[in-house]
Amino acid sequence: MRVVISSLLFFMLGVNLIAQNVSTAEDRAALFDYIYQKTLEREAFSPVKEKVLGVNVKAAMQACRAEVVNAKTDQELYFALQKLSAARKDRHLRVRQVEDGLRLSSLDSKTAPIQFLPDYGNPDNYFLFVSNLTEQTASFVTGKQQISLGDKLLAVNGMPFPEYFERAEPYLRYSSKNNLWRRMAHELPNLDNDYLPASFYKEKLELQLEDKAGNRYFVSLPYLEEEDLEWKHDHARNYPDFELAFKKQSFHLYLPKDPSKKVLLLWWYGFRENLIEDMDYLVEYAGEKNLLDWDIIIDATGSRGGSRGAYVLQKLVSKPFKTTFGNLKLSDITLDFVHEMNERYVERNINDNGVPESVIDGAWVIDWLNNDVVQGLASGQEYSNNVPFKNAHLPKYSDGYLRPAEKHFTGRLVCLFGPWGGSHLDQFSAMVHDNDLGHSIGMPSGGYSNTWEWEETLRFPISGKPVMEFMWSIGHTIRPNGEILEGNPAQVDEYFPLTRDNFTDYLPHLLEKSFKWLQRTKGQNAKP
Repeated sequence: MRVVISSLLFFMLGVNLIAQNVSTAEDRAALFDYIYQKTLEREAFSPVKEKVLGVNVKAAMQACRAEVVNAKTDQELYFALQKLSAARKDRHLRVRQVEDGLRLSSLDSKTAPIQFLPDYGNPDNYFLFVSNLTEQTASFVTGKQQISLGDKLLAVNGMPFPEYFERAEPYLRYSSKNNLWRRMAHELPNLDNDYLPASFYKEKLELQLEDKAGNRYFVSLPYLEEEDLEWKHDHARNYPDFELAFKKQSFHLYLPKDPSKKVLLLWWYGFRENLIEDMDYLVEYAGEKNLLDWDIIIDATGSRGGSRGAYVLQKLVSKPFKTTFGNLKLSDITLDFVHEMNERYVERNINDNGVPESVIDGAWVIDWLNNDVVQGLASGQEYSNNVPFKNAHLPKYSDGYLRPAEKHFTGRLVCLFGPWGGSHLDQFSAMVHDNDLGHSIGMPSGGYSNTWEWEETLRFPISGKPVMEFMWSIGHTIRPNGEILEGNPAQVDEYFPLTRDNFTDYLPHLLEKSFKWLQRTKGQNAKP
């Protein structure tokens, strides 16, 4: 008889079919102690984040010790270490496989034909609801009850959702409650061997849902290749009364169908490689079209991070503003970090995931690292001095204030934010809010931002065998108001939460609120 084992079943059972690299209990205990001690030395902790989230990071890490020491397979140790890393509640910090280290059973990443979003309407009772379906979804549902947009998620693979949430949360990377819910909603339909342990998955995604009338029903959906799915709804960019003018790497520009409105709309993708060229082009275009006195709405609800957001604001606003600041936690890896940054400077590769971090050439940050940081380490300081963020726009001795560009927009600024993105988006949001540069609507951004991270391939302290890659956050981002930014995003001026009742026309609602604010403040253009 020929037996066929599915990829998921192999994933769930195959951990005993591959060589294990977990060493001994003594080695695993030494590994935990090394990670914990180095975290105390290297990590730029955020007290404000711990207070907001109601966590004690050090205690949460210690609670993972037994799971690390008792791990018997690569799978168990990998996820125990992932949980240990996630205990710091930092979206940026991840773990990854390395050569000859812990191995996860191979599994093709697939997704079920359904998508979810969080309902943020009641801060004490968030829940997930169906936000999208594919053309194929209905064919997998038996019985009279069909899945509808807005249906509430009650259970996942036999677990009541509150239980699923409580079990999954310790493995997830997040820096704010709202970002946690958004990320969980995004990942839940996906079959991914390094997201959650195999015990969370079944051959199919089995869900219990409840429609708005209170009827409960079960569905079982297969995992399919992402490229084979045809999604029915695209809620990402729905701008009534606007037309696309042009696309750039960092943003798309939309113009009103009625030019008497005199409002430019920027769908903001991120602060990417060509940001300076993109912004220069926008200002030249606006100058040629006589648009520089128009108001601007930035839709950053789905934005990514990057660098050099202060350059954007110099083009968009008419008054000086203070940029974010940053520092470094001084520890055993500081000199190695400084050496690495010097090498990157020689190679002209000072960047954030491919996005240049400096508007100059990196010389300011190298000077600061080689002098202030090294001297601070030698004198026993815990942190370096605070300087304008990565010295990207200003030198270390600056007060952090930037003036508008010689040629810039003079109208009012409205920014639409949400909990999906963070990092440099969080810095941009903080600069807008803390300097009162414009009006923000929606929900706060994701709340994760630091200066730099340090990556290291962990090795078992006794055997010396490689384990995995581990990261530390080694610096604070300081908001213009002086507060640590990590886990502490700027609030919006006009809070409007996403819910299952408004998500299909959420952006039109935000635009309507934008126009109402612009109408109320008519004649109050931002002048020097």
